[in-house]
Amino acid sequence: MNVLLTGSAGFIGSHIAEALEAAGHHVRGLDPRPGGGGTAGRADVRDAAAVARLLRGADAVCHQAAKVGLGTDIADLPDYTSVNVQGTAVLLAEMARAGVTTLILASSMVVYGEGAYRCALHGAVRPGPRAARALDAGRFEPACPRCGRAPEPGAVGEDVPPGPRNVYADTKLAQEHLAASWARATGGTAAALRYHNVYGPRMPRDTPYAGVAAIFRSRLLDGRAPLVFEDGAQRRDFVHVRDVARANVLALERAAAEPPAPGSLRPYNIASGEPRTVGDMAAALAAALGGPAPEVTGGYRLGDVRHIVARPDRARRELGFRALVPFAEGMAEFARAHPGPAPTEPEPAPAAVVPDGRVAR
Repeated sequence: MNVLLTGSAGFIGSHIAEALEAAGHHVRGLDPRPGGGGTAGRADVRDAAAVARLLRGADAVCHQAAKVGLGTDIADLPDYTSVNVQGTAVLLAEMARAGVTTLILASSMVVYGEGAYRCALHGAVRPGPRAARALDAGRFEPACPRCGRAPEPGAVGEDVPPGPRNVYADTKLAQEHLAASWARATGGTAAALRYHNVYGPRMPRDTPYAGVAAIFRSRLLDGRAPLVFEDGAQRRDFVHVRDVARANVLALERAAAEPPAPGSLRPYNIASGEPRTVGDMAAALAAALGGPAPEVTGGYRLGDVRHIVARPDRARRELGFRALVPFAEGMAEFARAHPGPAPTEPEPAPAAVVPDGRVAR
């Protein structure tokens, strides 16, 4: 297959390029940065003329280009919407003109907001956003919207209604909506791969837009303890980047061999299925690097969710996907891997609120 891969020079995109080429596909990259696999196309996804040129002869598109992470504050909103929403709209419009009808979209678990919960009194519930006053008081667990008690967290399936809690999440859900509209209008097919917490070699460092694993590792490499927000008991699903890359190959090859119903978008959780806490991850990195033990700060970031883990059953059943890299092995490899590139311009550290109400960076 001839595949146009947007974001081909990025952390995840560069691994996808290698996995596609190893599987015998021809990759044409689209990224404003140098590097990445395949035939390089130095361009921005918002540049319609460049996108149209790079789409010639393509059989499918793997769309990874995005501004990622929670960001720093609401001032990030124009950049997130420009890259993630406008960029996706330009890409889809040019795909329609070029007659390319297969899309693999990099989505995210952030579209769910808080995960699945069950209250002992009221059954399945969807807690609302956590209030700053509760977080200031160290009450980190979300409350049942009916009785106020802390419900038991569970795992989300793809049919859970979305509930984004921050600007990045809003734009990832917007990408899914745009892709669904494109599929209905063109008869195309799209798979939305909802990545959970991706980590591994080439993860960017020293930026608030990087994942928490990269931030922890950067501190450890500087001889400083990782600073764990809240009480460290936040549950996440950490999935290795090579597993994520393989999921993209499987989704593309399934679309070619067994196309889903035309005019549809099908979401898939791409996760290990083995939840861990943020504290577990910080401790694993500290042990691998022989660094200082993590420090639990009690701080928080508004817009973060407490628990979000997934059921990857649909991806296993329909794509044949199962995460292969064990948590301990993957974290040890990540700790030893050479850090990815720092941003080209200095950026502020992510803001957190500590329990006395001060803003810390």
